[in-house]
Amino acid sequence: MKILVTGGAGFIGSAVIRNIIQNTNNTVVNVDKLTYAGNLDSLLGVSSCERYAFEQVDICDASALQRVFQEHQPDAVMHLAAESHVDRSIDGPSAFIETNIIGTYVLLEAARGYWQDLVGEAKTRFRFHHISTDEVYGDLEGTDDLFMETTPYAPSSPYSASKASSDHLVRAWQRTYGLPVIVTNCSNNYGPYHFPEKLIPHMILNALDGKALPVYGDGQQIRDWLYVEDHARALYTVLIQGEVGETYNIGGHNEKANLDVVHTICDILEDFAPNKPKGIDSYRDLITFVKDRPGHDKRYAIDANKIAVELGWTPEESFESGIRKTIIWYLENRQWWQKVLDGSYQLERIGVESK
Repeated sequence: MKILVTGGAGFIGSAVIRNIIQNTNNTVVNVDKLTYAGNLDSLLGVSSCERYAFEQVDICDASALQRVFQEHQPDAVMHLAAESHVDRSIDGPSAFIETNIIGTYVLLEAARGYWQDLVGEAKTRFRFHHISTDEVYGDLEGTDDLFMETTPYAPSSPYSASKASSDHLVRAWQRTYGLPVIVTNCSNNYGPYHFPEKLIPHMILNALDGKALPVYGDGQQIRDWLYVEDHARALYTVLIQGEVGETYNIGGHNEKANLDVVHTICDILEDFAPNKPKGIDSYRDLITFVKDRPGHDKRYAIDANKIAVELGWTPEESFESGIRKTIIWYLENRQWWQKVLDGSYQLERIGVESK
């Protein structure tokens, strides 16, 4: 297969590409605009492979997308390109409307035009896999409720509302035009190559630098945590085995309060990075509670039974094993995140644009 992956230089997208290149014989075409969250360093281990190609293209650019489809002739699309940081969506929602809604529409139209011209087996096997989030469901009131594939949408932030909009567009293109789509909604991802603005890498790097560890509100917001490499395996499984028109929720079976996550990070760092910055007795002493963000959902939790029963996927990592792997990766890969923190990783984007 030749798989077109949008947003392949991002956190989850790069994990998907690494998984495909390293564990299958398929070819990948990475379509990424290279916004601030796109980092080609995350793909250094696979970018020299002859089965990998990169196209610096904005999914809002219809003519560029048409060229990519015609030149590369993909058998499937895995759509991960999205603005995804809730805080940024609150501060400036326009980019989320543009990329997540308009971009998805433009991509759907490019894929539909391409798919309609296919014939025979090529048309039958084509798939459009849209990767979304559990945040489209809003939050859960009780301690035992779970998000299911049939849970009504109730997004709380500009980010989740834009993703909900994109989900609706994808399903409408399937019902109206027959485009063979599959949708997945995942819980919070974590792992290697995560952009430092997100909770877990932010806490790791701040702790190592002796900076405050800001926790929203009382830190009791609960999330289900999914190791990114488990998610990458799940997404490929859905692409290959999933049924057209179906939705699959993907979760890690690891519900944790944000404060507990931060405590765990601090405790593991005590073991693996005992030489703390000067004046710091305990990493936990760096925890600082800050004003909660507007519309902050209280609890997310995924029922991932459908993908387990129908497709045979379950996560390999517990939160305890996954967070240890994540922290060790950040300790052993300082060059990657130092380049992100000082902005030098973006020079690669300039180099690509100048070619």
